[in-house]
Amino acid sequence: MNIGSLLPRHARYRPDHIAVVFNEQRLTFNQFNRRVNRLANALLDLGLRKGDKIATILPNCLELLDVYWAVAKIGAVVVPLSTLTRGKGLVNLLNDSDVTTVVTNQGFVNEVDAIKSELPGIANDRYVVTGAGSVSGYRNYDELTAAAGEQEPQHIEISDDDLFNIIYSSGTTGQPKGIVHTHYIRAMYCTLFASAYRIHPESIILHAGSIVFNGAFLTLMPWMYLGATYILQESFHPKEFIETIERERVTHVKMVPSQIVAMINAANFSAEALSSLEMVGAVGAPLHLSHKEKLNKELPGRFYELYGLTEGFMTILDKNDYAAKPNSVGAPPPFFEMRIVNDEGKDAAVGEVGEIVGRGPALMPGYYKRPDLTEQTIIDGWLHTGDLGYMDKDGFLFLVDRMKDLIISGGCNVFPRDIEEIIVQHSAVREVAVFGIPSEKWGETPMAVVILREAGSVSEDELRDWINERVDSKLQRVHGVVIMEDFPRSTAGKTLKRVMRDPYWAGRDTRI
Repeated sequence: MNIGSLLPRHARYRPDHIAVVFNEQRLTFNQFNRRVNRLANALLDLGLRKGDKIATILPNCLELLDVYWAVAKIGAVVVPLSTLTRGKGLVNLLNDSDVTTVVTNQGFVNEVDAIKSELPGIANDRYVVTGAGSVSGYRNYDELTAAAGEQEPQHIEISDDDLFNIIYSSGTTGQPKGIVHTHYIRAMYCTLFASAYRIHPESIILHAGSIVFNGAFLTLMPWMYLGATYILQESFHPKEFIETIERERVTHVKMVPSQIVAMINAANFSAEALSSLEMVGAVGAPLHLSHKEKLNKELPGRFYELYGLTEGFMTILDKNDYAAKPNSVGAPPPFFEMRIVNDEGKDAAVGEVGEIVGRGPALMPGYYKRPDLTEQTIIDGWLHTGDLGYMDKDGFLFLVDRMKDLIISGGCNVFPRDIEEIIVQHSAVREVAVFGIPSEKWGETPMAVVILREAGSVSEDELRDWINERVDSKLQRVHGVVIMEDFPRSTAGKTLKRVMRDPYWAGRDTRI
C-alpha cells in the first residue's frame, strides 16, 4: 500500500492525460511525475531519510502538491501547516512534530525568521523557500530541484504502517493534536472515496479550499488513485469557481458549508453553468437544511454530505439517499461500523441521542507522541468522536451537535444546531452560529451571531424577536443577536465558534 507508487504508474500508462491544472499551468502525468521526481531526489540530496518529517507552510500551489507526492515516494512524512499559524503556535507544532525541514514561501519568511532560534531540530540548511530570487538563510526551491535528476528516486521499501503525514487538528475546540495517517490509511482514502463519490479516470476534480485541510484528501487521494484530472485554485472565489466549473466541465467538487452558501448566492450561479457536475460534496460542518434544499432544487441528484473526523471515522449521505433522508449525514461506508452510546456507555435505542463512536480501516494509529490522548479517544478499538447524534431504524446517522457546543441552560440540554436551523429560514440571514454565554439565572443561555445577505436588511433586535417567536421552548430563546460581516474561520473554512464565544467567558472559571 505504497501511495508513492501511484504517480509513476500513471506516468507510464497514461502519460499524456492532464494530471494537474493550476492557474495557467497544465501538466500531464508524465510532466508532473518528472517534476515530483526532481523534488524527491533533491530531498534525498539534502539528507532526508525515511521517517524524517518535512513541514510545509504554503498556500495552495504546485509546490505543495509536489511535496505531498515526493514525500510519498521516499518514505518521509509531510506535516502540512496552515499559513494562519504564527508565532508560538507555529513553534509548538514544528517542535511537537519533530520536523527537520521546512518548505515555505517568500511571504512567510519573516514569520519563520522570527522563530528560527526556537527550532533546535531544524538545521540552518534545511529551510527552503519557493518563488523567484534568493532569500538569505534559505535554499531556493527552483534551484534545488533544477539541480536534481528527473529519474525515479532510489527504491525505498514502504509498508502499510509507515507514516505518510501528520495532520494537526483545526483547533476549533482547543489545542491542536497531531493526527497520524499511514500509507495504508491514505490508500483507504483512495479506494473508499473513489467508490463513494463515483469518481472515475475521466473525472475532473476542482478544489479551491486549502489542501492542508484533511477534507481536501477526500478527492485528492482518489484523483491520484484513478489518474483523473485535478484542478487546484489558489483560493475560493465563488464567481471564479463557477466559471471554472463551466469552462473545464468539472465533475466533482468538495466544499465546506460556507463555500456552498457563497456559491449558491453568487450572481452567476445557475443550473446551466454547473450542468457538468456529478457531485457536490459537503464536508467540515453540517450544512443547514435550507441551503441543502436550494442546492438540490437547482442541481438535483448531485448532493453528498460527509460527517467525519480526521481521526478516522465517517459517514456519507449518498446523492440517492438525500431525498428520503435530507436531515441525515448518511451511513458508514463499507468496512466501517458505528454505534451510539449513552451516558452509561451502553448502546442507545433507535432515536435516542448519545455519543457517536465508530471504527474502520481509516482509523488513525494515534495522536503523535500522545498515547494519553489516544487512550482517551480510542477505547477498545472504537473512536469516541465527542459528537452527539442518533440513528433511525434504517441505521442512518442524524447529527445533533458537538458535546462541547452543547448549551446547559436551566439544567436542560439545548442544542445550538436546532436554533440555527430556525434562524437560517429568515430571508435576510445568510449564515449563523449559535453558542452558549454566561447567564446568572440559567447558567448558560444561547447567543446568535449572523451574517446577513444584505447589510441593514434587519436589525439585531428585530431578528432576536423573530427567532424567539419561533423556537420550540423558552430555553432556546436567544439572549441576543450580533451581526458580523464574516465569521472567524479556520484554514479549512470551518466557523470558529470558540473565537466568538470565549470573550463572553473571559475571566470566569466555567465549563468553557
